Amino acid sequence: MIETSIALVIFLFPLAYSPGPGNMFFAANGARFGLRATLWANLGYHIATLLVTAIIGFGFMTAMDTYPKVFAALKIAGALYVLWLAWKMFRSGKLEGQETAQGASFMDGAVLLLLNPKGYVIIALMFTQFLNPSEDDITRAVLFITTVFTLNNFIAFMVWTLVGDVIFRSFHNDATARWLNTVFSAILAVVAIWMLLS
Repeated sequence: MIETSIALVIFLFPLAYSPGPGNMFFAANGARFGLRATLWANLGYHIATLLVTAIIGFGFMTAMDTYPKVFAALKIAGALYVLWLAWKMFRSGKLEGQETAQGASFMDGAVLLLLNPKGYVIIALMFTQFLNPSEDDITRAVLFITTVFTLNNFIAFMVWTLVGDVIFRSFHNDATARWLNTVFSAILAVVAIWMLLS
């Protein structure tokens, strides 16, 4: 199991720490609202990750192969949802209106994962590489891979959120609030377009 864990983390490292939709979402929210305000969304995302990864590990991808239009619909819905989050961030108030501006919620985090079919592909690819069908205890193996994947993602998102939080603390004034909103909402919009085209 230790060898599998090391190999799995090495395999996941570039996927988890490169700037993808989830990382950019949490970096943007960390920059806008600080680390603490992202914790519920992070929890929502990773509870959804745990459930979706386990479902895929136990055969959900077979159903997705049978119904490819569902996959296409999820891809479009996910990109539109990220665009909506970008618009919401762009419209956020200045720091003086911090009491009315809100960070991402538990549900925002969960929906971000559920409407990201590219994440499903990565999860399926991971299982093709690290799940041995001849494994004596397939349930234990799926749950182990699911746990390592989720924890690795959680750490990556916390790193990106902390980077955003450093920006937040460095530029915590009204003059830069609108600039931060514009820059990070633009990044999220680019991520949404990338999700549509990939």
